[in-house]
Amino acid sequence: MWSIVLMGLAGLLAGGALSFRQQKKPLWTQIAFWVLAGMSLLAAYLLTLPAA
Repeated sequence: MWSIVLMGLAGLLAGGALSFRQQKKPLWTQIAFWVLAGMSLLAAYLLTLPAA
């Protein structure tokens, strides 16, 4: 369940990064949103792994 929520959050963050790019916002904000989106996808993936 949480992995789906995190994937949705990653989509929103990626959309925000693209929006900031279109609005000519500072590069650091775009990078921050892309990094957060990547971290969200990584967390979603890690939640799908079986417990050791």
